[in-house]
Amino acid sequence: MTGHIYNHEGRFCFEAGGALDGLTLAYHTSEGEPGGRKVVWICHALTANSDPEDWWNTLLGKGKTIDPEKYFVVCVNMIGSCYGSSGPSAVNPRTGRPWFLDFPKTTVRDIARSLDIIREHLGIEKIDLILGSSIGGFQALEYCIMFPERVGNAMFMATGARVTPWLTAFEEAQRMAVEADSSFFEAKDLEGGKTGMKCARAIALISYRSAEGYNRTQKEPGPDTIFPSRACSYQRYQGEKLARRFDAYSYWYLSHSVDSQNIGRGRGGVKSALSKIKASSTVVAIDSDLIFPPSELEIIAGGLGVPLITISSDFGHDGFLLETDQISAILQPILNKL
Repeated sequence: MTGHIYNHEGRFCFEAGGALDGLTLAYHTSEGEPGGRKVVWICHALTANSDPEDWWNTLLGKGKTIDPEKYFVVCVNMIGSCYGSSGPSAVNPRTGRPWFLDFPKTTVRDIARSLDIIREHLGIEKIDLILGSSIGGFQALEYCIMFPERVGNAMFMATGARVTPWLTAFEEAQRMAVEADSSFFEAKDLEGGKTGMKCARAIALISYRSAEGYNRTQKEPGPDTIFPSRACSYQRYQGEKLARRFDAYSYWYLSHSVDSQNIGRGRGGVKSALSKIKASSTVVAIDSDLIFPPSELEIIAGGLGVPLITISSDFGHDGFLLETDQISAILQPILNKL
């Protein structure tokens, strides 16, 4: 996969208010031009980047299920992220400093519109398959509703048509953790809020995993432990790990993007919005997913008139990254028909 930066000239207006006079979008594609290859468009999850070989390399790569030599693969970094696209950590040309909290609040619909900017830039007339999980699934749903004629097939996995109060509660708890770090609002540099973000990541991880997964992988090695430490160490490690590669401002903004998800807003409700999708769709749930349980995916599948496929995992929401064999078994027949 090859990385690119595209500077879109022209005013980009945000759904919730505010605008930018130019928009920078980072994206990755297969090497070279499409050259007659079928287009597979991947929408990434919250803190991932636009290089799926970096975070989904069990499924994507030469000779693997999604082979970037066989297919023309595209993935665009979300607006609001810190991996190259416009966001709070990017430089505000008017001040010469990062935008910090002056960046416009960004919705999933804003992100979906940015995807089409790259499609047009690349000269792609039709996306043969779009797929995404989590907020990536939000993007895929929105894109298929906004541009129904441009997508042939879609796969929505571990996602939802509308954010639930349960998920919003997790997002707000994470924002509270970030905001409790006084350096976040001081906004002196991009180290601001990082201690709070470490805590936020630890909260998020509990929602991404399941009791079965934690109890299996983080149990104490001996039977006589007074104060268990293994799960504690794991939570702190995951917070530190994210802090080395992400900033709190992008994290805070993207959490609001998650909360913006409601495909039925202004469209007469979720059912009406789903009726606009023309792509041949596959809907996949994970049986242990806490934040997108199968009941949420059933709403999407029912609205599209397709069966819900449920995979089994001890790893909750993160099963979309870890259950390679099950996902490949679902995805391969779709790719074979492109």
